[in-house]
Amino acid sequence: MRPILLALPFACWTAVLAAQNPPPRALTLKQAMALGRERGVAAALARLNERIAEARVGQRRADLLPSVVAAAGAVRQTRNLDEFGIPFAQGTTDPFTVWSVQLRASETLFDWSALTRLRAARDSLAASGADTRAVGDLAATAAGLAYLRVLSAEETVRAREADSSIAAALLDQARAQVAAGTSPAIDATRSEVQLAAVRTQLEVARNQRDRARLDLARALDLPPETPLHLADTLVAVPADLPADPDQAVAFALDHRPEVAAERARTRVLEQSLRAIGREYLPSLALNGSYQQTGRELDHLRGTWLVQLQVSAPLLDGFRRPNRQREQEARLDAARLRLHDTERQVATEARQALLDVASAEQQVHLAGERLRLAEQELAQAEERFEAGVAGSVETTAAQGGLVAARDALIQARVAAAVALLQADRALGRSEALQ
Repeated sequence: MRPILLALPFACWTAVLAAQNPPPRALTLKQAMALGRERGVAAALARLNERIAEARVGQRRADLLPSVVAAAGAVRQTRNLDEFGIPFAQGTTDPFTVWSVQLRASETLFDWSALTRLRAARDSLAASGADTRAVGDLAATAAGLAYLRVLSAEETVRAREADSSIAAALLDQARAQVAAGTSPAIDATRSEVQLAAVRTQLEVARNQRDRARLDLARALDLPPETPLHLADTLVAVPADLPADPDQAVAFALDHRPEVAAERARTRVLEQSLRAIGREYLPSLALNGSYQQTGRELDHLRGTWLVQLQVSAPLLDGFRRPNRQREQEARLDAARLRLHDTERQVATEARQALLDVASAEQQVHLAGERLRLAEQELAQAEERFEAGVAGSVETTAAQGGLVAARDALIQARVAAAVALLQADRALGRSEALQ
């Protein structure tokens, strides 16, 4: 019993520590992009705008649905009998009360203009939905770029750690050479300077990594203290991109939400222009009412009315033609924006293919450069150990290795960014998540 009582506080303390330090959250690039799309503030605002557009569709639909109004009231009044022109009824009545209960209903049977406005509202909803997808793509891409920056920073930290190990080994080798009398003391001093420089670079790389992690948490709308474990690496997976630029452009024009949004907005203005023209056409409505009135509640009498009404506008002070001209100008502007958007998307699709091809070539060249830099350092170490060269060669070779590692990291980051931007340029960001 006593051992159990002694172990209980330890178990409680362990539970408290576990609650304060939760395990790191594994996160892939696709998951980060999905979180950015879901939790990004701009994406959330776009979804709210889509809800607003959906409510407007309901408002336009209400113009074609039945309307029912119920009313009840009591009027205390007097009447001047002289206004009726009855010779034997003169003077003013005593105050009396009139009670009324009324039910009115109306239904639009045909209104082509209202139907056209309903179609325009639906197109506006489609445009809002496309805008939501476009903003979501931007938020997902921003989260993906933040994820890649963290991967780049972690790769840089590992590279500087490896450089520190090499610099420490070279320092030990230089000190051994100096102790054996085969090298001057300045060789050890150079190695110490190189080690100090690499350690400084390591500290800078760690700071940049920690800052990049905070930026990633901010992009995902997570608490800054959330521990994240990045499950992916900078080694890019070959993407299934169209080989022909014309095919890439055609695919992008069919899948980019920006193009879909501009096309839908153009349709909205076309429908609105048609709706103004169709206001000249007659509309058909059915109205009816039933009411009970009387001076006493228990002596109310009912009357009813049914009306079939045809309305045809004749003249509105030439306001309608001016509205048409205004709408035509808006439509021309929308078509110009659509044309510019399509050209922009086509340019981005072609640029994306060029960037991916260039980035793949850069990764290949950077890998070859790293191989040669490692070979140069190995040869410099052999020459230094054999006593035929000083630490100048090893220091220069190590600097070349540091630069080669950085070049390979940057090339891999550029390749990953190019693939990410290519997916967005072709309109595939949402489908890949």
